[in-house]
Amino acid sequence: MGHLLSRRVAGLSRRVAGALRRPAVRGVAAVAAIAMLAVPAAAARHAAAVPHPVRDAGPGSAAGGATAGGGAAGGRGAGGGAAGTGAAGTGAAGTGRTSSDETFRRITLPDLLIVAPHGLTGRQIARLHQIAGFRSMITFDGAEIKAGGRPASVIGVNPSQFRSWVPLWTASDQPFWAALRSGEFVASQAAEARLQLRRGATYPLVGVTEQAVRFGAAARLGVSGVDLIVNARTSRALGLVRKVAALISAPGASLAALVKEVSAVLGPSGEIVSLRRQQLPVTRASSGQLPSTYLQLFQESATRYCPGMSWTVLAAIGQIESADGTNVGPSSAGALGPMQFLPSTWASWGIDGFGQTGTPNVLNPYDAVPSAARLLCADGAAAGGQALRSAIFAYNHATWYVNEVLALAAEYAADYH
Repeated sequence: MGHLLSRRVAGLSRRVAGALRRPAVRGVAAVAAIAMLAVPAAAARHAAAVPHPVRDAGPGSAAGGATAGGGAAGGRGAGGGAAGTGAAGTGAAGTGRTSSDETFRRITLPDLLIVAPHGLTGRQIARLHQIAGFRSMITFDGAEIKAGGRPASVIGVNPSQFRSWVPLWTASDQPFWAALRSGEFVASQAAEARLQLRRGATYPLVGVTEQAVRFGAAARLGVSGVDLIVNARTSRALGLVRKVAALISAPGASLAALVKEVSAVLGPSGEIVSLRRQQLPVTRASSGQLPSTYLQLFQESATRYCPGMSWTVLAAIGQIESADGTNVGPSSAGALGPMQFLPSTWASWGIDGFGQTGTPNVLNPYDAVPSAARLLCADGAAAGGQALRSAIFAYNHATWYVNEVLALAAEYAADYH
């Protein structure tokens, strides 16, 4: 966002006590990563769920949301997931992250970044909430300031709200959010290196006023161009520009219609950046080995059971439906397993995957993920484009679900290119 905003509002410093420029935030990168969850081969045939080594366990985990929706009417494949991605705060084994009551509810995938050079008004925010297909929005303050004598772009946020809009691994980083809540500032990893920040040291942050603030932590922020983040109290003290930008999630709206309606609200001075991505990678060659993580399982299942379909589609469905096996149901509609199959659909499409024998087990990820790939392939997913959209719609009859799957798949594609 930095270059975008600084170009558009070069004269803002005169309007904010002669000190500040617009925040530097150019775009939102990927929701990070599928957690590297082990898929133990020996136990998989009888497991009710794949063990999840590190995760937050708050109300927004998969148990609180990923299967609550029970599926859209007519969905032939799965339980449909909740209205949202149902991410459960998963992290890589060995990260040292711990559970806490201060957990995020779920990862929210933004469709648009919007910038209002004079700040969003209450009337504009109300109108944005009324747009068809709108799900959620977060606004934040921002400016370019001096940090330790060097220019840096900073945004001011409510940590508990902003946490759901960052990459999954960062959202799971408990010390990072504890530092921000306590009044310390945090940084992107790139800014930590560029500004030569030392964790635990105190630096002068100079905006409208000068504040001595301790540097707490660094992580991937998922917002290209943002160097630092402060909490709302520090934002007010520094005099950051109020509600200068926002992220909007509206998976139920077509992109063209969404941009048109948002543009009408913002007027000619507003900026809109689309964050939806559509190019998805396809894995052509199989490793020939039994997958040991969900990442490998999604890749191998797409390669073996639906050649031509991107593995990221399976990864997105697995995350939306069960947070990669952390909540296997049953949903309110009776769907089960990491890919949330309805019993009637499983009876027709469930298979033994990866050379296993015996009765296909909907709770076994080695059966469930290949079965989902087979079902999607039968509906034309390997052809891509509109055929892929139609196949996902057949899996769960909801336009928002199709948009959400493709958006999350694109985020995974960006992280695992």
